[in-house]
Amino acid sequence: MPRRNASSDDDILAPAAIGAGSQTLMRGLDVLEALSEEQLTVGELAEKVGLNKSTTYRLASALTDRGYLAATPRAGYRLGPRLLALGSAARDQVDLVQAARPIMEELAALTEDTVHLGVLDADQALYLDKVPGRRRVIVSSRVGDRHPLTSTGLGKALMLDHDHDYWAARLDAEQGSDARRWKTWQQRMTDYRERGRAFDLEENEDRIRCVAAPIRDVHGRIVAAISVSGAAHYMEDARMAALSSDVLAAAARISAAIGHQPAGAGKR
Repeated sequence: MPRRNASSDDDILAPAAIGAGSQTLMRGLDVLEALSEEQLTVGELAEKVGLNKSTTYRLASALTDRGYLAATPRAGYRLGPRLLALGSAARDQVDLVQAARPIMEELAALTEDTVHLGVLDADQALYLDKVPGRRRVIVSSRVGDRHPLTSTGLGKALMLDHDHDYWAARLDAEQGSDARRWKTWQQRMTDYRERGRAFDLEENEDRIRCVAAPIRDVHGRIVAAISVSGAAHYMEDARMAALSSDVLAAAARISAAIGHQPAGAGKR
């Protein structure tokens, strides 16, 4: 790692457009990287990252408070448990995308429609992967996009195991909720839960409909969802009902690829 001059903590670390918050973040990342190979005292850490001891101590203390570092008396700092959790989550997401991709491609070829993969992240649907369809239909989504839970098929599928309180909270936060709207939406979600899949009926994007189903991990928990999206004139009610079987089958295959076994599987 290139060293910076310890006497110039206030030097700009990147182009002038980078603000103080970004500068602090970059310094914090330098601290994490400096500890990737060994445990260090504050003095050793300051020397390695090229900051003075007081600045280094403040950064290390903040990272320790959040669990990214752990402190040991006299021995100094080491990487903390929060990084293990993040690393595990990153690994799981990469594994999920790799497991899902060939199945998504098969589903897109079968349906000729756009296929998405997403996860629940910070009360939103985060899109991890996308296979465009063959039809001349533009579905305005990109990998990395976040969309509301209550208006997307993917989002609804991700919520199927949540309780009614969570459903109500998300509906109120995203759309506002009066008694009539909540009753209708609750009935629709209950039906989706019973059928194991969810629809987007042009709720998130004009003239775009989708069918979505949840993906489950080895513990049976919903960890992701897959969806097929297309223009409304290709997605009349009868076709959406027929597509449900294909989407459910694809979701089951991805679930199996990441370790899920349906209840009763393997029993005689």
